[in-house]
Amino acid sequence: MTESTSPKTVMGIDFGTGSIGFAIGQSLTGTASPIKALKAKEGIPNWDDVGKLLTEWQPDLVVVGLPLNMDGTEQLVTQKAKKFANRVHGRFGVQVHMHDERLSTTDAKASLFESGGYRNLKKGNIDAQSAVVILESYFESLY
Repeated sequence: MTESTSPKTVMGIDFGTGSIGFAIGQSLTGTASPIKALKAKEGIPNWDDVGKLLTEWQPDLVVVGLPLNMDGTEQLVTQKAKKFANRVHGRFGVQVHMHDERLSTTDAKASLFESGGYRNLKKGNIDAQSAVVILESYFESLY
């Protein structure tokens, strides 16, 4: 295995202005699991909480969802997500990659509903599951 194909622990992040979802996955299996969602104010989380997650999970790479319109054009929150990704890299020195997140919330809601019905459709659950969808989509794009 070369360095680029060796197994990696990857953290997925679903950026949002009010809540930011986190998931963790393995490139070897191409699967991910939800961690949690952190509250944010206008897209700014408590950076200490983000640091704790990074310290706990020690990812080799962080994948931040890139919010785009269905036609691929940027939307208002796209620049905020890019700024957030740059801050994660700058503050914590981790490698960050942005990945198209179109329809991740829709897929996350469907998955959560399937596994637990309406009770499962809480905002934090949706955001963390969206991070799973983003991360698994990123893994699929590698193959």
